[in-house]
Amino acid sequence: MDGPKTATRTGGIVATLALAGTVAAIMQTLVTPLIGDLPRILDTSPSNSSWVITATLLSGAVFVPISGRLGDLLGKRRVLLACCVPLLAGSLVCAVATSVVPMIAGRGLQGMGMGIVPLGISLLRDVLPQEKLGSSIALVSASMGIGGGLGLPIAAAVAEYADWRALFWGSAALTVAIAAMVWSFVPASPVRDRGRFDYVGAFGLGAGLVCLLLPVSKGADWGWGDGLTLGLFAAAAVLLLAWGAWELRTRDPLVDLRVTARRRVLLTNAASVLVGFGMYAQALIVPQLLQLPDETGYGLGQSMLAMGLWMAPAGLMMMVVSPLGGMLSAARGPKFTLVTGALVIAAGYGSSLLLLGSTWGVLAVTLICNSGVGLAYGAMPALIMSAVPLSETASANSFNTLMRSLGTSVSAAVVGVVLSQMTVSLGGFTLPSEDGFRAGMLIGCGVALVAAAVAALIPPVRGATAGAAPEETPDAKVPATA
Repeated sequence: MDGPKTATRTGGIVATLALAGTVAAIMQTLVTPLIGDLPRILDTSPSNSSWVITATLLSGAVFVPISGRLGDLLGKRRVLLACCVPLLAGSLVCAVATSVVPMIAGRGLQGMGMGIVPLGISLLRDVLPQEKLGSSIALVSASMGIGGGLGLPIAAAVAEYADWRALFWGSAALTVAIAAMVWSFVPASPVRDRGRFDYVGAFGLGAGLVCLLLPVSKGADWGWGDGLTLGLFAAAAVLLLAWGAWELRTRDPLVDLRVTARRRVLLTNAASVLVGFGMYAQALIVPQLLQLPDETGYGLGQSMLAMGLWMAPAGLMMMVVSPLGGMLSAARGPKFTLVTGALVIAAGYGSSLLLLGSTWGVLAVTLICNSGVGLAYGAMPALIMSAVPLSETASANSFNTLMRSLGTSVSAAVVGVVLSQMTVSLGGFTLPSEDGFRAGMLIGCGVALVAAAVAALIPPVRGATAGAAPEETPDAKVPATA
């Protein structure tokens, strides 16, 4: 009698957390179709309007590890619900914004809610039966890519055929629906850490990340040799070193660096940076290639909406591949799945050398690359959770998510430099050249191959499966009611 009820309850949990991750990812790509129109919409300069993108990146990087640690301390379901508050508030602020400052503030609030995905993955370990864990982790982890792939055509269609404010009213409605589903279907985790929140560590990591990511994202505008760019990089180095020293000394660190330094966790995080780079390089190149005019000889002349529709199947491919990744991890282990995923990403980039000349060829490239991303993204949390105590799964997964974000940020900077340096002139406009696009794809291929090599060095954990905690201490968890 309990079998169907348990299956239904498990399905509701996984569906809710996967949808929550998809919605969070949609929030990140929400304004992409509006980038060119933001200066007119907000009556500001292109430089100021770019902060609408940067604000989400920075606040997400700062608050993802904070929300992970709070999830370990206060309960993951409770913090999941709390993450919906800034997502909702940010959507409402952006929906009524008439100038750039409130829009930036709203986008910053939306970034504060990006901890939903690592919290959801960590909660799965606490509440699902072992036999359902691998495939569920793979699906929820891949939801970020699924949302990114689906969010672009949806946002493009709304931006083209309706008022741009509908994007944010819609995201507000989705956030309310997610909060209601979490409240209704997701149980409280029985696992808690007994420690205290590390306020000094949270401030130090946040300040260090802002000083690191701000010049990474704005360096192309400011100049890579500009004093402000170099000064922020230097400040980041000092702050992050001081933060690391504090984390090693404090009793209850925000991020347990001793656990993070374990070879299995360290190499997984290193591979995550590289996979994040590989995932994002093609996501930057393909939209531009699709929208460049036919007159260039290599552009594919698609509208913004058509571009989004050509890219949407790649997001759906991650949804298709994620259960296959779960089965592969169950049969061969998540390390094998991660290596396989990285090699598939590299194969996708390699195929671009022959397939970039048509929309169907570009579609094939994105399908191959995103198949690899789906495999890799599902394997990384399983590797992390097999090497950390139950009481630290949320903070460890959040730190891994941060590593992926660092990879995408570096990818944006590197690809941006390549495309800005390898250009052609057409009708008085300077455009990225075909050689620039191909160079960017080759860089993505090389980075994916390095990711596979790093992943191959990850040591196995005997007797561990996705979600096991072989190094957990007996007092790592305490019962909780919320």
